[in-house]
Amino acid sequence: MVQTVSQLMTLDEFWDWHPDGSGRYELWNGVIFEMQPTGPHEQVSGFLATKLGVEIDRRELPYIIPRQAIVKPIDTDKSGYNPDVIVLNLLVLSEEPLWKKRSTITQGKSVRVAIEVVSTNWRDDYGHKFIDYEALGIPEYWVVDYLGLGGRRYIGVPKQPTFSVYELIDGEYQVQRFRGNDRIVSAAFPELDLTAKQVFAAGF
Repeated sequence: MVQTVSQLMTLDEFWDWHPDGSGRYELWNGVIFEMQPTGPHEQVSGFLATKLGVEIDRRELPYIIPRQAIVKPIDTDKSGYNPDVIVLNLLVLSEEPLWKKRSTITQGKSVRVAIEVVSTNWRDDYGHKFIDYEALGIPEYWVVDYLGLGGRRYIGVPKQPTFSVYELIDGEYQVQRFRGNDRIVSAAFPELDLTAKQVFAAGF
């Protein structure tokens, strides 16, 4: 991430500032960051978006994968995240007060899956975003650590590429981790036929 503006902003000011169609940006505690992912990072996120899009179409699921969407954490007007991939629930999207005007999500029930592909700022994906997505009530959160960069407490010893699926159960995330030829298990996409190895290979 690259800090782009030093002056602190509210989310309202960020929306007005955001250059439509020009790059990806997030607001962290009032500070704007431009997201500058690598090519392999985009290969992995693009691969996942494509596979999930096919699954949505084939199963006629009431989901959509927008090009960009901001997720507003609860209890703050100074942060907004832009997940690498986000799957939204069309059945409840009309209840989002900021969606039509700002493409912003404020309710966890509007999200079926939020996905972050890990890069050098892995602490954000396993830490801040984990906490905020859980508090918001997003039912499923995937952390795709295709390079095995995360801390050992998250991906084990020895460190290795790991696909973590966090499912919200009784208000708290419970994790299942997948590696190698493990088939990814997801409540949101129970018929998904995809292994961790296939996802990781998209980045190479």
